[in-house]
Amino acid sequence: MSRSYQPIIIVGAPRSGTNMLRDILCQIDGNATWPCDEINYIWRYGNASYPSDEFPPQRATPKIKKYINNKFDAIAKTYNAESVIEKTCANSIRLEFVNEVMQDAKYLFIYRDGIDVVASARVRWTADLDIGYILKKLKYVPIADLPYYGSRYLFNRFYRLFSKEKRLAYWGPQLDMLEGTQRKRSIHEICALQWQRCIEKSEQFLKTLPPERVYRIRYEDFVSAPEQEIDGVIRFIGKSANATDIKKLVSGISAGSIGKGRRQLSAEEIENLMPLIGPELLRLGYANQ
Repeated sequence: MSRSYQPIIIVGAPRSGTNMLRDILCQIDGNATWPCDEINYIWRYGNASYPSDEFPPQRATPKIKKYINNKFDAIAKTYNAESVIEKTCANSIRLEFVNEVMQDAKYLFIYRDGIDVVASARVRWTADLDIGYILKKLKYVPIADLPYYGSRYLFNRFYRLFSKEKRLAYWGPQLDMLEGTQRKRSIHEICALQWQRCIEKSEQFLKTLPPERVYRIRYEDFVSAPEQEIDGVIRFIGKSANATDIKKLVSGISAGSIGKGRRQLSAEEIENLMPLIGPELLRLGYANQ
């Protein structure tokens, strides 16, 4: 496909720094994104009732490919963008589908200590209603899918009223492995499995791509040395920035959240998560932190 812009897909589990990365990159001239947090409704076009977010590539029909690409084209045209930056965490578990939709995309893969992610994500599972957040995303729901998502939203909120943990029925990427069993899991278990599956599925696909299409970022390295790290990202996406501009881009970045989850969760809670995410933590170098 011939485009006048470059699609850049940010990949990562929820609460891993994906928003931070997108917001920094969209301060650079020529980069643009949607004026809302995520566009999962667009990615789910034609698959709204599919039971999880783990779409196989065969679900990307010509009609669906055209619809999603047209939405990217519209953002590029609206903002006269050279790069369209997109971040939807659920894409982490369906990258073969994403690649089938747009085979020229580049990927920024950011990952974080799974224990810190669990502690951060559990807050979102019990969060209060944010009307402004919902209204921003509502604009990008396909009209034919409004009744379906409206009913799911009402059920989600109704479920929270009667939940012992005061949690939502669902939040974040919907996993095949949790279909039918999610309500039996604790919040910590669900958050852990979401992180594990996002990491596993992302790396399974990304390792098949040539290096010029994938850039990997360790969250802890990024927030500890943001000027150095963002410089590498900027070069990867074909942009440039001087030292002064880079300093401004990352002026609000802090390393204060490193280890936050490990301080918030008890030793017993962390130990209970090890059967679910221990091997992944070990492989990524987080097990002994």
